[in-house]
Amino acid sequence: MAAYRCLRCAWLLLVFISSWYVVVSSEETTQGHDRVSVADNPQTAADTAKQPLEERRWEATQVDKAVPDDAAAAAHKQDFPVPDSVLTPTPQLNDEFKEELVIRPLHSGDIYASFQFRTVWETDFTRGSKVSHYRLFPKSLGQVISKFSVQELHISFTQGYWRTMQWGQPYHPSPPGAELWVWFQDTVTDVDATWKELTNVLSGIFCASLNFIDSTNTVQPSASFKPLGIANGTDHRFLRYATLPREIVCTENLTPWKKLLPCGSKAGLAVLLKSEKLFHSSFHSQAVHIRPVCQDQQCKTMSLELRQTLNVVFDLHTSGQGKREWSLFKMFSRTLTEACPLAASSKIYIDITDNPQEEQFELSPATPLLSQAVVLGDRRTFSVYDLTQQVTFGTVRSLNVLIRWKSTEGDMLRPLLHAERYVAGYGLQTGEIHTLMYNNHPFRSFPVLLLDSVPWYLRLYIHTLTVTSKGKDNKPSYIHYEPSKDRVRPHLLEMLVQLPPHSVTEITVQFERALLKWTEYTPDPNHGFYVGSSVISALVPSTVAMNTNITEEQPLFSTFFPCKEESSYFVRVYTEPLLVNLPTPDFSMPYNVICLTCTVVAVGYGSLYNLLTRSFQIEEPNPGLAKRIANIIRKMRGVPPL
Repeated sequence: MAAYRCLRCAWLLLVFISSWYVVVSSEETTQGHDRVSVADNPQTAADTAKQPLEERRWEATQVDKAVPDDAAAAAHKQDFPVPDSVLTPTPQLNDEFKEELVIRPLHSGDIYASFQFRTVWETDFTRGSKVSHYRLFPKSLGQVISKFSVQELHISFTQGYWRTMQWGQPYHPSPPGAELWVWFQDTVTDVDATWKELTNVLSGIFCASLNFIDSTNTVQPSASFKPLGIANGTDHRFLRYATLPREIVCTENLTPWKKLLPCGSKAGLAVLLKSEKLFHSSFHSQAVHIRPVCQDQQCKTMSLELRQTLNVVFDLHTSGQGKREWSLFKMFSRTLTEACPLAASSKIYIDITDNPQEEQFELSPATPLLSQAVVLGDRRTFSVYDLTQQVTFGTVRSLNVLIRWKSTEGDMLRPLLHAERYVAGYGLQTGEIHTLMYNNHPFRSFPVLLLDSVPWYLRLYIHTLTVTSKGKDNKPSYIHYEPSKDRVRPHLLEMLVQLPPHSVTEITVQFERALLKWTEYTPDPNHGFYVGSSVISALVPSTVAMNTNITEEQPLFSTFFPCKEESSYFVRVYTEPLLVNLPTPDFSMPYNVICLTCTVVAVGYGSLYNLLTRSFQIEEPNPGLAKRIANIIRKMRGVPPL
């Protein structure tokens, strides 16, 4: 046993000596190579010895690029091994973020506030390049665009209906409920499958019911919803459009929307987005728009634009104030203390076009900055508060813009185009849809493009379609109609109609209500079924020359829709959603049947079971009063009872 232990120790000693010899030999070889490199270039070696390790490695990379000979470069890289993480420089981030708030006092005493957040990133997802570093652009949306090959994406969540005749035209129109329309790149092979997967992903991002979008409420327009950004082609096979008119907008939709901002809701204009104030309003709409845009007039460089908008209208009466006085604190319960540190521009615009001499309302604190912009075919004047300037906040380090009304007089300019829609008829078998389009221009006519998507359970009689203007037939110059398939796809109707000046154009079509299966009814079927809004797109004549320069510095709220002509501007109008009653069975009948059956079982079978299982016993009659008294006396005497 002792000999075996000695032999084992000898083997371990031999292995240790061999390992030490190999290490010493490798170090001598490395030092020899280093001496040869220093001898070849002694000045570089001396300078390099004075520099830190990281600078030495970066300098070695620059020398490699300067050497023209590939063999010499390869040998030099062997002498100076540099990791890839050190060689890869930090990518140049060409992104920019701007934020704006536009406040427009309305003649009804209400106030309209529109938030604009714009992030421009100089990158191109269409070339198939993968981006892994994000700074201002939200990574969740960037991955969605890259994975699903999205060219343009427009999504909105709206609570309430925009009253055009009382409030005028909005900066960013949207229908009640949820709206989603997407342009895919031409590299997508199966658009329907990609569309379905995209809606499920967006449903998770925005915490909404977009997963209910399927083929029964999705259409493929042929003329409407042209790309708002750069487009290589307009093949409508890569376009999908869907609405959910019954979607309820809540705080759970606003929270993920705010998280997409570079500063979140911690700084800048986003601190005003308080949910309990925003949802206590007459109208609330939040949207996300993603599109490719040009950086210069020649469009040599393309960028990706993310525009987040939020529009809200505060009612004078629901606010509980009782007087026409507004301020940031009364509207949002907060004031502004600083701009977003990541924002290149942060401004507040107050529309004072109808108040040049402060005759209608007074603005406090006053600002010397004024700006003019052409918005919706009209030249508007704005008072500007620049939040990037410390003088804007004053000595109290807080900004609370106050609007105090002096007079209620003044007329609002009627919008040149607006529309209405309603359902006529009686009973639950047939009906008629009426769409009214108003052209309020005194002497100009212009064409409008109408898109109407009707669910399959309203079976349209397209031969009853009529278009009348001023009591005469108005034949559309273009009609595109796709009939529905039960439980597969909805109706799609597109028309190009010329609206005469100062006229009302009425479009009517009859329909028949279908009888659904009992599993297809909603939990509250007697409430009715919603039909999405009609979409009207038009180039409306402008009273002033429109600005067609896309690269000129302009406010964000005036550059959403591209303008290619100076004499007209683009307008998109949405009608009211329809609420239609369908033939509904008596869903209380199962309940009645269950109650009746249970009653029969309880009364009939219960009585029979009671008779069969009950045991009968003969009870003696109760003794009389005299006998009971006698028994008591006998008990007291100790005598047995009678």
